[in-house]
Order: sequence, then C-alpha cells, then structure tokens
Amino acid sequence: MTVSATLTAPAAAAGDTAPSITTRTRLPVPPTVRRAALTAVPLTALLLAWYVLTTNEVVLWLRFDKIPTPAEVLDALRTQWGSASYYRDILASTRRILVGFGLATLSGVLVGMAVGRSALVSALVRPVLEVFRPIPAIALVPLAILLFPTGEQGIVFITFFAAFFPVAVSTIHAMHALPRVWEEAAHTLGARRRDILFQIALPGALPGIFSGLSVAMGVAWICVISAEMISGQFGIGYFTWQSYGLLDYPGVIVGMLTIGLLGWFTAWLVELAGRRVNRWLPRAQR
Repeated sequence: MTVSATLTAPAAAAGDTAPSITTRTRLPVPPTVRRAALTAVPLTALLLAWYVLTTNEVVLWLRFDKIPTPAEVLDALRTQWGSASYYRDILASTRRILVGFGLATLSGVLVGMAVGRSALVSALVRPVLEVFRPIPAIALVPLAILLFPTGEQGIVFITFFAAFFPVAVSTIHAMHALPRVWEEAAHTLGARRRDILFQIALPGALPGIFSGLSVAMGVAWICVISAEMISGQFGIGYFTWQSYGLLDYPGVIVGMLTIGLLGWFTAWLVELAGRRVNRWLPRAQR
C-alpha cells in the first residue's frame, strides 16, 4: 500500500518580503513629572517609616511609643486649618523673614561689593565682620530685648543678623573670583569705573551671591524660629513651643512640618530668582 504525504509549502516564498515588525513608541516623560516622582519617593518612604514605627510603638535605641502617629498629626492639622491663629502665626513668621532677609540681602551685597572691590574698605570693615561673624544670632536675644522697644523689632534684628554674614561673605568671595581679564578688557574699551562695577562685576558675581542667599535663607529660618520660641508672642516658632508646653505633641509635629514647608518654599523662591537672573549661564539655559 502506498502512503502519500502532503508536504505543506512555506507560507512565503524566498523572494517575498518579510512582514514588518510593529514597534511600540514610548511617550517621553516630562522632566517636571519625573522630578515630582523622584521627590515623592523619599517623602513617601519617610511617611511609611513614621507610620510603622509609631503605630507599632517600637522601642529600640529610640523610643517611638511617645511620638504621635501620622493620623493624630493629620487630625491636629485639620484642627489648625480651621483656626485663624494658625494663619496669623504663619504670616507673622513670614513677615519677619521677608523683612530681615530683605535687609540682609541689600546691606550684605553692598558691603560685600565694597569690601571685595576696595582694599581700603577691606582693611577697615573686614576685621569687624570676622569678629561678629562667629557669634550665634540666637545669642543676641538678651541684647535685642535691651536694645529694641518691642519684641517684633528684636526678632527682625536677629533674623537680619543671621542672614547678613552669609550674603556678605559670599559676595566678597564672588568679587575676588572674577577674572581680571574682564575688567582689563572693559578698561581697554573705555568703560568707566561705575560701568565696570554695575555692568561687569555685579552680574559676574551674581551666581556666587545667590549661593550665599540660599544659605542665608535657611539660617534666617533657624534663627527666627529660635527667637520666637524664646521671646516671641506669636509666630510659628511660638506656636510650636506653646504646643509643647501644653503637652500637645501632635501640635508640635504640625509646627515642625509647617516650618519645613515654609523654609522649602522660600528656598525654592530664592533658587527660582537665581535661575532667572543667571539665565545667561549655560547650565541655567539647559
């Protein structure tokens, strides 16, 4: 018996073209979304660790059984959101920061430019700066109470004192770091001394100045909160210390988180202004 087998021909002849492979295109992720996701990762991890440690009342080297849980802090935050005094304290601390930091920025840049550009001014002023710079601003609270008629003025003075030295010192170093060839080229082209100062020296020093401003903003928040805890009658630092005195530990955490968010926001504003002012830099353009 003959068995016939049917051979199946290939689906496509050798001369036919191969079928095209469909590739999936990935949509580009916007840089802002990517940065937001990266920012959320560590914050979420901290929140999760806080929840696990406080809910289970973990006691190892550190004691988390006395720390409020995230739910308790959220309830306290909701209570403060409906309180007018909470917003009054935020506005008071913000006003003190803006006034003290603004005065420190103006005077620090002017003094730093004078010291950095003039050998005579440097010989007269630099020793005074170096003597007062190591003094902690919070140590001036007793002196501020004696000098100023109101506590508000004293807290603004302490904030100004804390922010002044980072701005002044960074401006001095930024002036010294300027390439001398810039000034020599301007002299060759007939530029006057005032033109060199405000059109070459100051713009060239702005990146270094804004580095000092970023540091000064953080130091200003530290000192204004400390001053409010010691001698203030309102403000977010006073709110935090008063909550501790009343054994309202969720309120203490609310105050701490508020301070952190305010400091983060104001530091972001300084960095944003720095990027706008220094947009001529290659990195800022990217």
